Amino acid sequence: MHPARLSDAERDKVLQVLRDGVALGRLSHDTFVHRMELALAARRSDELAALVADLPRENRFARAVFGTVEAVSGFTVRLRRAWRSEKLPKLLLPHGVHGHPLRVGRDPANGLRLNHESVSRVHAELRQQGGMWVLRDLGSTNGTTVNGRRVLGSVVVRDGDQVAFGEAAFRLSGG
Repeated sequence: MHPARLSDAERDKVLQVLRDGVALGRLSHDTFVHRMELALAARRSDELAALVADLPRENRFARAVFGTVEAVSGFTVRLRRAWRSEKLPKLLLPHGVHGHPLRVGRDPANGLRLNHESVSRVHAELRQQGGMWVLRDLGSTNGTTVNGRRVLGSVVVRDGDQVAFGEAAFRLSGG
């Protein structure tokens, strides 16, 4: 007779104990990864139990502390971003430039010249495609971000997005 198949809930409990073990410094990252792989491959409950036998089962206090710290730090990041977005200068997206990219950078030949030391000579370009604006970083030194995330390649941008070329930040406006 074959043992009953392990449930996802059983695996999830063990994985949470392993995550808590790492967070509390009781497991190294390598040990955590190894045990996690074993937990995902386990076929029986006793195999799962062996993976967490040396760890405390549930540390509600630690989970509450980590959860609270995570929530507070996330809130302060969102608050800082919201506060900053209201102070950002608007970058007005031009109308009727289909097919022609708007180059951004320090070079005077760019359509949008930004005279800031963190902006590359030819930093990025904005292009209107199919009714949408697409922002592409052109291999800039200090990067281009949209809403705090670094642009790798191209990304669609919208009215209200926060865009930064190096440290020169703006809030996009369609008009």
